[in-house]
Amino acid sequence: MEALLCSSPSPSFIITRRNPTIAFKFQFYRMLFDWIEFKTEVLSWNSLYSGSNNSRLYHPILLLKRSGAEQMYRNRMFSQPIWRRSKIFIDKQSFLVIQNGLAFLPRKFITSLRKTVKHSEIFKSTVPNIFVRSCIGLMLVMAVNTAVVKAPSFALSEENLLFLEAWRTIDRAYIDKTFNGQSWFRYREDALRNEPMNTRQETYAAIKKMIATLDDPFTRFLEPEKFKSLRSGTQNALTGVGLSIGYPTGKNESAPGLVVISASPGGPANRAGISSGDIILQIDNTTTENMGIYDAAERLQGPEGSGVELTVLRGSETRQLPLIREKVSLNPVKSRICKLPTGGDDAPQIGYIKLSSFNQNASGAVREAIEALRKNNVNAFVLDLRDNSGGLFPEGVEIAKIWLDKGVIVYICDSRGVRDIYDTDGSNVVAASEPLAVLVNKGTASASEILAGALKDNKRAQLFGEPTYGKGKIQSVFQLSDGSGLAVTVARYETPAHNDIDKVGVIPDHPLPASFPKDDESFCNCLQNPAAACHLNRVELFSK
Repeated sequence: MEALLCSSPSPSFIITRRNPTIAFKFQFYRMLFDWIEFKTEVLSWNSLYSGSNNSRLYHPILLLKRSGAEQMYRNRMFSQPIWRRSKIFIDKQSFLVIQNGLAFLPRKFITSLRKTVKHSEIFKSTVPNIFVRSCIGLMLVMAVNTAVVKAPSFALSEENLLFLEAWRTIDRAYIDKTFNGQSWFRYREDALRNEPMNTRQETYAAIKKMIATLDDPFTRFLEPEKFKSLRSGTQNALTGVGLSIGYPTGKNESAPGLVVISASPGGPANRAGISSGDIILQIDNTTTENMGIYDAAERLQGPEGSGVELTVLRGSETRQLPLIREKVSLNPVKSRICKLPTGGDDAPQIGYIKLSSFNQNASGAVREAIEALRKNNVNAFVLDLRDNSGGLFPEGVEIAKIWLDKGVIVYICDSRGVRDIYDTDGSNVVAASEPLAVLVNKGTASASEILAGALKDNKRAQLFGEPTYGKGKIQSVFQLSDGSGLAVTVARYETPAHNDIDKVGVIPDHPLPASFPKDDESFCNCLQNPAAACHLNRVELFSK
């Protein structure tokens, strides 16, 4: 809903007893001036989004509840709409609640209104119409001239329009409709009047300042190059060190830096021994204590072959690690067959699927892996989501549909409760019957937590490992007209059992042995070798 509040005070409807005719004249002229001033300010905003045209918004003096004010409706001065709006608008200054073209007033205002209409009839009967019309016409011309001279200039520049595009995107999409306890409309007006927007960089600075008032680290502005980089990160490959980072949570919440969510297998950071839970204290001698995660991600990326030095804390040990940036492949799926040692040629075979990210190829790659493993007589699956920091929300939903024949996948909630439900009817199912185990750890975040929660709450799989990261907010990315973008927190989510996992995580059913490996080859060895410290037998893995 979008509307612009009138800056002038609402007119009074109090009629004095001594001379009602003079009082009515005074009140009418005052209302007319207020109406002109209001309309002069509002008309410059007509190009902005105004939602549905099914209802009309009227100034407080233009009341159109015909059943209760039929006589007033006949009087033309009360009959013209000046603003179109969506379903409900609240005028806080005059205590009107206007819905679908009807105005509702407290009883004392209704009484005053009836007196106004009565005295208007007296006025009409004692003063010739031509005189009234002449006076009104003269005053209208004078008032318009005065209002135009005094009204501020709202000629919108190209930079203003870009700012308004960003404001409108957040207005429509942001989860918190209180906008961190501020008047979002008033902020728009003040920013257009006071913030310098003469160059593109000044406009970007104004947008960033606006977003900072939301106090939401996950809602941010992306300049064109950053927006392009973000899109490539969900598609093909990135040039960097292969790290996913986040803000400290849980036991690391007071850590003086940024926490490693996961390190891409085979990437520079992974080869240097960095793993989930490590704390990055510095990037090239710049402290990360008050650094945003997107600023840090930008510093970690760079030209292929260039260097970056990280200061990393693990426990009480601090290390200086020089790394060389390289192109990190984002192939999201690895798979292999683990054949158990008993039973000869008929021995049970377990299909191991490692899902490392949720890019645009993830659901298709998982589907292909399942079909390939089935051709080799696999009769049970292990889905490894450890160190999967998430990605595209729709891909998480689609992968859940692969494993579920029916049920809720996730509830999408805003400040007023559940607003949407993602579920499945089995039309996209591929593997709904084979035993399934899911591996998670503190590097399992975002979309992978949605998937893990859906499989657990629908009793489709047993979860093994440690509590997940706990990112329960969902962001959508919006491209602006100049190629820049906005990542906006649009909702939070709950698992099918209505668990809000933000800053808590998904709790697994069983722990994994402390020495349980993360690579696929060692995983098979843990299943095949009963003497190994990491050993899990098939019964333990798939029992419910």
